[in-house]
Amino acid sequence: MPDNTAPDFSSWSCPLPLRDYPTIVMGHGGGGKLGNELVEHLFLPAFRNPALENLGDAAVLELSSGRLAMSTDSFVVQPLFFPGGSIGELAVNGTVNDLSVSGAEPKFLSASFILEEGFPLVHLAAVVNSMAQAAAWAGVRIVTGDTKVVERGHGDGCYINTAGVGVLRQGISVGPNRARVADVVLVSGTIGDHGMAIMSVREGLEFESQIRSDCAALNGLIADVLDAVGPSVHAMRDPTRGGLASTLNEIATSSNAGIEIDEATVPVRSEVQSACELLGLDPVYVANEGKAVFFVAPEAADRALEVLRAHPLGREAARIGLVTAQHPRMLVARTAMGANRVIATQIGEQLPRIC
Repeated sequence: MPDNTAPDFSSWSCPLPLRDYPTIVMGHGGGGKLGNELVEHLFLPAFRNPALENLGDAAVLELSSGRLAMSTDSFVVQPLFFPGGSIGELAVNGTVNDLSVSGAEPKFLSASFILEEGFPLVHLAAVVNSMAQAAAWAGVRIVTGDTKVVERGHGDGCYINTAGVGVLRQGISVGPNRARVADVVLVSGTIGDHGMAIMSVREGLEFESQIRSDCAALNGLIADVLDAVGPSVHAMRDPTRGGLASTLNEIATSSNAGIEIDEATVPVRSEVQSACELLGLDPVYVANEGKAVFFVAPEAADRALEVLRAHPLGREAARIGLVTAQHPRMLVARTAMGANRVIATQIGEQLPRIC
């Protein structure tokens, strides 16, 4: 897994004037020498690959024939560095995961930075370093990008926009509208870790063990499942903003089916559960950045669960529910008391700036 170790800024072999500016200034986004130095001595060394080295207005990519998937996302998380990750890793892993749950093998990413005047260059270097490590770990290349700088007070340090391109597997067709009655619902691990890691830092909460984000690239785990059960996987999603509840509600609506889950089987870490209780939150609504939900035909569910648990990122995978013809377009949970409750999609976002 990537770490957040920042390069030693003092040892950089950067020519003037880059070394004379320890923070981002408006000139870094002006298209002149400062901006060029930033590309040449920070971004290019971190993300180096043949497609990027051309430094043209677009990357020229060699791909085998077939269907492509493309995704884009923006990342505005605060704080920029948190237990278990950073905005850099989040940007790479989030885009990799969006492609992966679409049934694609992620290949190429773009990375655009919106930087605030005064943002420390050493912090930017740490973000870029974490992105490079995350991309290498996921086996993708960052092949094009852009940098813009806004005036001091008009940003929040660093925002990142990414786009991703992947090649869809032959014979695999998944989507939120393809869940079928009797499909088994699997989740690849504990929920709520990312959102509570962010909130514990913001609120200064301390527990016996630190809550760490689950930020991770899931393309390897998903590839293992597709290798094993392939077309038996009908839908996949990564439950990010809005958490597990929003994801399951979206699939129920898109598939015009009902989803029933058993709350007792949904994996939640004890420290995450405690933090949620302290803050008055429900874990099913809390964001994740390293989990996937699978809708699998019943005859393949046991095999899919076995494969998930054999992967380092899926050891705590669980069977949590099924798709039903009852109560279409609704998510219903069986509680520990044996009652049923409807889990609706929230109107707003209970945890802003978590990704």
